[in-house]
Amino acid sequence: MKFVEDGMESPSPYHYALTAFHLSLIINLVFSGQAVESPEYTLIHQQSDFEIRLYKDISWMSAPVLQATSFQKSTKAGFHRLYQYIHGANLNSTQLAMTAPVLTTITEATHGSSFFVKMSLPAYYEGTPPQPNSELDLQLEKWRAKCIAIRKFSGFARDDNIGEEAEALGTSLNEHWNGTLESKSSYTIAQYNASNHLSGRFNEVWMAVSGFGAEGCSSHGSHDQGKY
Repeated sequence: MKFVEDGMESPSPYHYALTAFHLSLIINLVFSGQAVESPEYTLIHQQSDFEIRLYKDISWMSAPVLQATSFQKSTKAGFHRLYQYIHGANLNSTQLAMTAPVLTTITEATHGSSFFVKMSLPAYYEGTPPQPNSELDLQLEKWRAKCIAIRKFSGFARDDNIGEEAEALGTSLNEHWNGTLESKSSYTIAQYNASNHLSGRFNEVWMAVSGFGAEGCSSHGSHDQGKY
């Protein structure tokens, strides 16, 4: 933005209106998530209540929260560790950009569920990400290309509604699709908004699938996971 020097003509009202518009556009882009890096995917199939996406290879940093009972508390605890990591709690004291969405994978078991809170690594760091400080207990998880069934929902993702959303996605897949779920005991919640974003919130349920009649979805994807 240029400053007006003494003796020069003051900018017109149109100038101020245009500047305000550009500033508003930048703010909207940042807070709507469009200015945040997200994993790339190709839309393979779409129905009224779900879609199938083919995601490319992705590297995630994962914070396990084991034998827990609350999605909300586990997501908060796991994200706190990831937040420290991207803000320099790593061996290089490297600052990493925030990415979206933040995932929480819920794996149900008899003696309590396990939660894995994840953030995708910026493309620049996918090959050799900074090593997290050991006290954070983070894991590097690498996905090979895989297909994900997606159901979108609004509002806050909470302990009392995520199970219903996952069940609804499962019902839709049973009715409209003949493929195979990668796991029947786990699903993932993807959140795209900060906790202080109160309106217009956007979330998704993810389930890895195979057997769909499209290139890249004919077999199970896989992933490698290792603890630092």
